[in-house]
Amino acid sequence: MTERHKTALIDVGGGFRAIFGAGVMDRCQEDGIDFDHCYGVSAGSANMVSFIARQHGRNHKFYTEYAFRKEYASFDSFVKNHNFANLDYVYGTLSNHDGEYPVDYEAFEANPTGFTVIACDARDGSTKYFDKSDVHYDDFDIMKASSAVPVACEPYEIDGVPYYDGGIADPVPVQKALDDGYDRVVLILTRQKDVPREQKKDIAPARILRRTWPEAAERLLNRYQTYNDEVALAKEYEQDGRVLILAPDSLYGLSTLSKSFEGLERMYRAGYAAAEAIPGFLAG
Repeated sequence: MTERHKTALIDVGGGFRAIFGAGVMDRCQEDGIDFDHCYGVSAGSANMVSFIARQHGRNHKFYTEYAFRKEYASFDSFVKNHNFANLDYVYGTLSNHDGEYPVDYEAFEANPTGFTVIACDARDGSTKYFDKSDVHYDDFDIMKASSAVPVACEPYEIDGVPYYDGGIADPVPVQKALDDGYDRVVLILTRQKDVPREQKKDIAPARILRRTWPEAAERLLNRYQTYNDEVALAKEYEQDGRVLILAPDSLYGLSTLSKSFEGLERMYRAGYAAAEAIPGFLAG
């Protein structure tokens, strides 16, 4: 009898583009596919909380309905809270037990799937890997830390340590998953697979960030290189059958912080369709 593969799912996030991963995970739930471990970066980590809690359709509602509220993400929010995306509103007000669409925390906890959330320590730019034991009832702080986009958001503090978005530290944690012992890894990207990331959008924010957190600024400045290197590595692993890369063919006009209803819906459907490849890959 062949030994069962150890499986992992990685969602790299990407602000509003991350609805692609929401589509992938809804399809997985419909097809009865679970993973041994989930690795979430930024908005990808939030997608995974709903997935592990088996709340089909929950992420879709957040992106296509709640995200259009000014409390969720807006210039008003930036002025009031120093955060363009109001992380406390998204992961607290809406998601706590008394919120509009609470996380089913009991189901999240009962699911044996492991969970790793990636953030960047603002003090020295190092990578922080949180795990499932860091999530508690009405406490989704590690998702806030992983989603704190530099300059658009303040760093998010946990136990006195300031954290920024995991996407500047380990944006595509394929090597981490393989090192942890998983041999079938499904990787969800939210930009086209063969379009390299460019540095230009990170230069101005990195300059601002350098005044307060120089090490994190350095990571931000070099994020494009880290991302491109990690995607290149993932493609190598894809050649030998250990990794399956799912990525959209188009960004449908979406970016990290801008969106349209039609673009979100199309991106969600693209993720849903891409997930068709997963059962065959896991069985291979």
